Amino acid sequence: MDCWREAEGKRVHDPLFYQYYSAGDSYCVTMKPAAAAKVERCVWVPVPIIVGAGPSGLAVAACLKEKGVPSLILERANCIASLWQLKSYDRLRLHLPKQFCELPLMPFPRWFPTYPTKQQFIAYLEDYAKRFDIRPAFNETVVSAEYDAVLGFWRVRTAATNNKEERTEYVCRWLVVATGENAEAVLPEIDGVREFKGSIMHTSMYRSGDVFRGKRVLVVGCGNSGMEVCLDLCNHNAYPSIVVRDTVHVLPREMLGGSTFGLSMRLLKWFPVQMVDRLLLLVARLMLGNTARFGLERPQVGPLELKSLSGKTPVLDVGTLGKIKSGDVKVCPAIKRFTGHGVEFVDGRSSEFDAVVLATGYKSNVPSWLKEREFFSEKDGLPRRPFPNGWKGERGLYAVGFTKRGILGASMDAMRIAQDVEQRWKTEAKQLMAFHRPSEPK
Repeated sequence: MDCWREAEGKRVHDPLFYQYYSAGDSYCVTMKPAAAAKVERCVWVPVPIIVGAGPSGLAVAACLKEKGVPSLILERANCIASLWQLKSYDRLRLHLPKQFCELPLMPFPRWFPTYPTKQQFIAYLEDYAKRFDIRPAFNETVVSAEYDAVLGFWRVRTAATNNKEERTEYVCRWLVVATGENAEAVLPEIDGVREFKGSIMHTSMYRSGDVFRGKRVLVVGCGNSGMEVCLDLCNHNAYPSIVVRDTVHVLPREMLGGSTFGLSMRLLKWFPVQMVDRLLLLVARLMLGNTARFGLERPQVGPLELKSLSGKTPVLDVGTLGKIKSGDVKVCPAIKRFTGHGVEFVDGRSSEFDAVVLATGYKSNVPSWLKEREFFSEKDGLPRRPFPNGWKGERGLYAVGFTKRGILGASMDAMRIAQDVEQRWKTEAKQLMAFHRPSEPK
């Protein structure tokens, strides 16, 4: 640890240099600012820091705990799984069977249905956190994280979510980025949006179609969320239309006596992806008909190959296609511009709407706070190396929840991370904790 002693000598006059004193915490040591320091609490954390308390972050913490490695989760919201608890619509269910959505080390209860509801999944996650005694530090928004080459550690700066003036700097050896692919809502820029006199909301704010009874609602985006919101609006006697800008694969959620996803996974063990795609599209054509007749053109590339190449997920139909066929949901082309009371489409048609729901998805927010450009891409905030090699960076940096393979992919990466950290923990953690054992300041 001579490098740390040398660094300390060089940083005596650094305003971010801190002296140690006992905080009485088994995981962290709070550091007292030196005379020239800014008013900012600094905490030495001799365990991995995990940013994000969603399913991915919980999975890593549990896998580490199972190997005897404690961790600290920093979460900007006031609860675990904030995307599910605070930003999802009421009728949401898991789109895949429950066996493909389990976190490591704890299966779903047997009595859960094949496709658990939002409330059931949240209950499962809360039980998961209790079982592994995972207690995140809530209302801690990470504003920056960067590797200090002089010290050889990560410096993670946070601001209290409810009080931006209350700032903390955490110093750690291992940093796990678990904010995932869905950290921030994508809000497209469309001409004339300020002119529109109706309401506009992202699906992160949508809860139920009940407030839209009798209203004309335009849903922008034809992924799984957009399709399901349209179905929910129909069920609440609204009049939805859906914008389909691009080609899209629509598959039945179940085929040949089981889930489409499960069937695909089994077939991929024996056949190439192109052959499996041909089978899926043949069965989908027999069950759903020619979707192009209803404005839903299919891509040239098959659904599984497209998912692998671009991350674009096929729509698993739960009833919306039937509403489109019956005319209860109208399919519209891309939007050219908003008007005062509606929308002008690229084909020249115009329609009036009372409200617009943007089902335009989410994106990673990693580039906004992680000061690192080798492991993560600045363009999309995802690891540069594709699955299954995107979980480990350099200097103790890890990523989980960025595989574009849902909870199953996150669980696989969580187990890899825990195994890798365990090996380093055994050799490094004891040395670090012994060297930085706090003592009362004189």
